[in-house]
Amino acid sequence: MNEPGTPTFDQLRIFLTIVDTGSFAAAGRKLNRAVSVISYGIANLEAQLGLSLFDREGTRKPQLTVAGRALLAEVRSISHGIDGLRAKVKGLLDGLEAEVNLAVDVMLPAERLGKVLRAFAREFPTVQLRLHVEALGAITAMVLDRGAVIGLSGPLSAGVEGIEGMAAGSVPMVPVAAPDHPLGRMGAIPPGAGRDHIQLVLTDRSRFTEGRDYAVASPKTWRLADLGAKHALLREGIGWGNMPLPMVEPDLVAGTLVRLAMPDHPGGTYRFAGIWRRDTPPGPAASWLLDQFVALGRDDRELDGMGDV
Repeated sequence: MNEPGTPTFDQLRIFLTIVDTGSFAAAGRKLNRAVSVISYGIANLEAQLGLSLFDREGTRKPQLTVAGRALLAEVRSISHGIDGLRAKVKGLLDGLEAEVNLAVDVMLPAERLGKVLRAFAREFPTVQLRLHVEALGAITAMVLDRGAVIGLSGPLSAGVEGIEGMAAGSVPMVPVAAPDHPLGRMGAIPPGAGRDHIQLVLTDRSRFTEGRDYAVASPKTWRLADLGAKHALLREGIGWGNMPLPMVEPDLVAGTLVRLAMPDHPGGTYRFAGIWRRDTPPGPAASWLLDQFVALGRDDRELDGMGDV
């Protein structure tokens, strides 16, 4: 029975770099090595495994063989694991952070944010905090671009390459309008009625939301990058839209906004995740922050779906 050898991490890194860059020469440039060194590394890897990983015949661009494609996911998994291990060790060696950059989604209830940050100030009096409040995909973009070490993001962070995350609760989204808005004056709103009126939609300029809409029902939209401005315009009777329930509960009680009974647009749940870069896991203070947000979110009531934002 044939027993494969144990490849080195360097051999696996060369393999992934060729796949990602498209050629042996490009891999050499990225790794700052001669092409002959790249070829030698792959030859040794193939000898260790007893498999041919690239088809080099008849093409200038190396193509993965069937065996190479079968092993690619496993090699990526090993690479991610090694990156995470090295980053974790670096965090332990560095000790407590002097500063934590935190990006939070504007949908996060202020009461929840305040509770965590008050406790953080008591727990880590020597750690400076830089807080960034952003919308939609901007939180993920800040973490990926290293503008923040951790983020409290909405659902747009899910599945983004290089990002790790864990569930951190949710907030209910409800459709609202001013009481003198045409929709606000209706009791039971017929299906499709929202299409006849301006819908106020939260937006941002990140690459994760470019060209994308989320449960936008009306062809008549006003797009705003500020949730506070959206709230103010809704109260002025300019359009309708979904808002996080904790933010508009005082308006619903006072009658300055009304909750719309829209059978085709009932609102839903906006789910949060604590996120960080896979290769830069949070240090002790940032990890504590994430744990607090996750703990507060565990008891959130879950609703189905995601409303427009």
